Amino acid sequence: MVPRRTLVVTAFLFLAIVSSGQQGSDLQQRTAQLASSVFTGPSMGTLRELTDGFGGRLTGSASYDRSTEWAAAKFRSFGIANVRRELFPIPNGWQRGLARGQMIAPLQRPLYLQSLGWTPSTPAGGVNGEVVLVSDISSENIKAHAGDLKGRIVLLDTEKIFADGFRKAFAQLHLSYPLLKDAGALAVLYPDRAPNNVLNATDADWGAAVKALPVAQLGMEDAKLVRRLLERGPVKLAFELQNQITGPTQVSNVIAEIRGSERPDEWILIGAHLDSWDYGTGAQDNGTGTAMVLEAARALALGKPPRRSLRFALWGGEEQGLLGSTAYVAAHAQELANCVAVLNADNGAGHPKGWKVQGRKDLQEALQPLSKSLLGDLIGGEISLEVTYDTDHGPFMLQGIPSLDLLVDMAHYAEVHHKASDTYDKVDGLDFKAGAALLTVTAYAIAQADQPIAPHLDHAAVGEILKKAALDQFLVDMGIWKP
Repeated sequence: MVPRRTLVVTAFLFLAIVSSGQQGSDLQQRTAQLASSVFTGPSMGTLRELTDGFGGRLTGSASYDRSTEWAAAKFRSFGIANVRRELFPIPNGWQRGLARGQMIAPLQRPLYLQSLGWTPSTPAGGVNGEVVLVSDISSENIKAHAGDLKGRIVLLDTEKIFADGFRKAFAQLHLSYPLLKDAGALAVLYPDRAPNNVLNATDADWGAAVKALPVAQLGMEDAKLVRRLLERGPVKLAFELQNQITGPTQVSNVIAEIRGSERPDEWILIGAHLDSWDYGTGAQDNGTGTAMVLEAARALALGKPPRRSLRFALWGGEEQGLLGSTAYVAAHAQELANCVAVLNADNGAGHPKGWKVQGRKDLQEALQPLSKSLLGDLIGGEISLEVTYDTDHGPFMLQGIPSLDLLVDMAHYAEVHHKASDTYDKVDGLDFKAGAALLTVTAYAIAQADQPIAPHLDHAAVGEILKKAALDQFLVDMGIWKP
């Protein structure tokens, strides 16, 4: 049997040859050429340059800043003249430092722990105290049990805290840190969910604001041990965190544009976030998305531009709460009416399945002909109505702009997501290239179409989609959405 990957590549090359004949439509011919260019292009080398060359690209870090210069140079090397880095502010820069911990009683043993992002250092010498398990982080409960929290290290009972759903608990967690500090807690431990004491060590908050007190992520097995020991009696821990906080910082988005041939004032945005966490080298999250956008730009710059302009965006601050894309929406508010669609790549490089259209049935219906005629079984023609606010399509979606988020097989994504193992060698090259082809072909087809793919929605219509998806209250609680 011929392997699936061989069939995919063969199918694309065959399509390119067939559609170059007189019987093929202009759109089919051009999209087939684009797909073939992507499959034979340098995107794997681009990804390796990024991940192995810069490593983790924490927002506001020197590594991130260097990667923006590299990305801008890449766009220019494709012959794109209009390339710029657009600055936006974040409240604080942050750099991870030393983290070490141990259990003092009833056992003496080291602990697997690491700082969560944008957490302050512990006092000199660290913190040392008994552990208290907290299952209710409501303001009422914290205030009522302040006496039990004073001078203690708080271990969050995330199983109960998140029992009613992540969204409600996330908003509560956002508000709980200053309350815990006011109650006299020394620090907070946040149990990891990955087995074998593997740490994600990202963040449990948004906004790049420094937390009110030190917060560390504790390995799953260590956290379970602490909980079992708490059933018998007191547990005493000590740990130290040393992190660097640099105060207000300017961060860059990288923007490039190919002007449209007929309707240059109308534009399609193709984006992904360039930043990553500092564990691993940010390959699946989101080096692959970054390299897909760069590859789409390279391929689309080779021929005649489509009718509408193409903007390419590599965002900063996504991991801290979509900060770069949110800043872009605010800075470009006066021209968003001319944005025809946003295409986002940030779900790793699993086998591409199609697009998520954020609950918009009109957009789903409009994409159907494209899926059948150009995508089909080759690279994924599924169109999902799933609504999310977990990556950089989100700020555009809230503005009513047709927003597409790349839909891929994520069965193995969690194995490396935000971990030290998120490295280049985990990327399947052909699935990755197929995703880049899907992104490129879809962007060109939308930019070339006679009519915009779907209208902008008004505020009320967006609100209805959020309500139906049970996202509205979460976004209100986080200060992102006003009904």
